[in-house]
Amino acid sequence: MNPAPNLILIGPMGAGKTCIGRRLAERFTLDFVDADQAIVDAAGASIPAIFEHSGEAGFRQYERQALQTLLRGRNQLVSTGGGAVLDPDNRAIIAGRGFVVYLRVSVAGQLERLARDRTRPLLQRPDRKQVLHDMAALRDPLYRALADLTLDTDLYTPAEATAQLVLRLAAQWQRQDPPA
Repeated sequence: MNPAPNLILIGPMGAGKTCIGRRLAERFTLDFVDADQAIVDAAGASIPAIFEHSGEAGFRQYERQALQTLLRGRNQLVSTGGGAVLDPDNRAIIAGRGFVVYLRVSVAGQLERLARDRTRPLLQRPDRKQVLHDMAALRDPLYRALADLTLDTDLYTPAEATAQLVLRLAAQWQRQDPPA
């Protein structure tokens, strides 16, 4: 058993972090927290607006601050943004404050799941497939190094992925009790 105060989902966009995360949080009676929503709430602007006004660097600063705040808590399931692992400080706090689940998805799976999505700033280009391949090449080793558990979501519906994770987490993760 690997005790940790939170469950943290990492992985690329389209892997199912929000959908599966909500289901897992309910199953384990955890508070579901979407880091991207926390960024929007803190900034008072949508993610596309943050990218437009502050660029990716400005967004990453909001992301770093949001994760530092969120991960002080416990008994949460935190769904991170796909690029959260790019920052070494984020990786350190994620590893230190949670049991980390990497939801993996292939580029083909991402293209299928995100085909109609027009809200993600990094995909607002005609070469979506190449962008996703480039992101995967950079980020996949970071996800793998950080993960306590990995599940390939290409193989499952959200309900099936949740069921698989419930079984695996029951065997590998123990909610850390607060210090006495």
